[in-house]
Amino acid sequence: MVRRTKEDALATRDSIMDAAEQLFIERGVSGTSLQHIASAAGVTRGAIYWHFEDKGALFNAMMERATMPLEAAMQTLDAAAGKDPLGHLRSYALCVFDLTINDPKARRVFEIATLKLEYVGELSAIRERRLQHREFFLASAERIVKEGIAHGRLKDTVKPKAAALGLFILIEGLVRGWLIMPDFNLEQLGAEIVDTHLDSLRA
Repeated sequence: MVRRTKEDALATRDSIMDAAEQLFIERGVSGTSLQHIASAAGVTRGAIYWHFEDKGALFNAMMERATMPLEAAMQTLDAAAGKDPLGHLRSYALCVFDLTINDPKARRVFEIATLKLEYVGELSAIRERRLQHREFFLASAERIVKEGIAHGRLKDTVKPKAAALGLFILIEGLVRGWLIMPDFNLEQLGAEIVDTHLDSLRA
């Protein structure tokens, strides 16, 4: 019976996040209330508060559920880049493009976080989460570039901070542009654009 109760609680939690995800796409985050989400999920507002402290906590849980593969890929940047620092960075970029194209849940969450969100009120904490993600990527990419320079694989004139930030802006900009208007091949053109940036660093 206890197992059944836990399963029911997890199912309710997932249904709340499913409803929130759909409403955030349709109405935007600020235009969606917890009552809207409760009605769409077929639960009470109390049920939502049992699972989530507020809308910001609900949004963060939804993000975590959809971006776990992306965050797992991010962790690989913590590993030593070895003999192929640029290949290491390229693999991460292609993972982002692949998730955006082929994982519908991740794509919806990326769209919400990129196009449907205002960092105000109870959602201001989400901005901190995105900044932490950005800073982790920049620190990892900068370290990888420095290692590449030290081992003679990248030009010694390369500025590691600029190279890392440039790659981050390329990835984020390509995903955002494709979500707004998917009129180009994100996987193919994205890889070509990333390769152009990375090849300019190569010794």
